[in-house]
Amino acid sequence: MKISDVIKALNCEVVQGQFENTELEGAYTSDLLSDVMANAKSAGALITIQAHKNTVAVATLVNISLIIICNSRPIPEDMIDAAREEGVAIVRTAENQFMTSGRLFALLGYT
Repeated sequence: MKISDVIKALNCEVVQGQFENTELEGAYTSDLLSDVMANAKSAGALITIQAHKNTVAVATLVNISLIIICNSRPIPEDMIDAAREEGVAIVRTAENQFMTSGRLFALLGYT
């Protein structure tokens, strides 16, 4: 499923929209960035509440192309700028990580 299709289906607010509209093959949910580095798979989305530029650095390191920030967390400008430079999409949702993960799990056909 393309990133743009996921954004529409999850009804997310696009915060950083300059990205390549690639296919998502999976997702990883974590708020511990070392866990993301160790376990997240490439070509996926990261579901988290960690709204800072280090999240973008980790996403880039493991080839994550979409960061979904949950619980309507504020997203600082330096995170948006870093994501724009790296071509990583950032979206925000009012839902928590559990609900977002479950919905994306179903959208990607893992049910």
